Amino acid sequence: MPDRPYSPHLSLSGHIRDLGHRAAEKVTLGEIIDSFGRRAFAALLFVLAIPNLLPLPPGSSTILGAPLLLIAPQMVIGFQTLWLPKVIDDRKLSRAELARVFDRLLPWLERVEQISRPRLVFMFGPVGDRLIGLICTLLSFVLILPIPLGNLLPALTIAVLAFSMVQRDGLLALAGYALAASSGALLVLSAGVVMGSIHHLVGWFGGA
Repeated sequence: MPDRPYSPHLSLSGHIRDLGHRAAEKVTLGEIIDSFGRRAFAALLFVLAIPNLLPLPPGSSTILGAPLLLIAPQMVIGFQTLWLPKVIDDRKLSRAELARVFDRLLPWLERVEQISRPRLVFMFGPVGDRLIGLICTLLSFVLILPIPLGNLLPALTIAVLAFSMVQRDGLLALAGYALAASSGALLVLSAGVVMGSIHHLVGWFGGA
């Protein structure tokens, strides 16, 4: 039985919980996309980013980040319908695994939903949505890199920006932009430390 379309009266947390507790053992990514309907872009960005805030097996952020690199650029271009290659669209996910991951995060999401509402909606639209898509595209590149704990802040940023789009909450978008700036600053600092360490090692070996 296919997933029913996303209901505007059903919260994002309610829809995600529903996805993980259906009778079928497996669900394809394509079915999840279809179930979210017109909110597929923002909802999927959230669904794929938020699990990175939990301890996951090595390489999981790369697996979750790869689809983000296909979804976010389509927002920048301005696609109205989400497209994914068939090999990804047909990828099956365990509902039990989805439920296990999201059941730990949904209580926090539900608390935010209680205080979130449409506000500062001028921040969204053709320009605002593309800007969010661009930021999420850049941060998706970071997610697929094997940086220990380096995916936490980018994943949180993508999740906050995506959720702000779902809710049309401009205050959350501002928080997401602040997190994006922090992510950028942290990446620059980390890159400086790495380059300094490499320079130090080269100098040490050169003087040996």
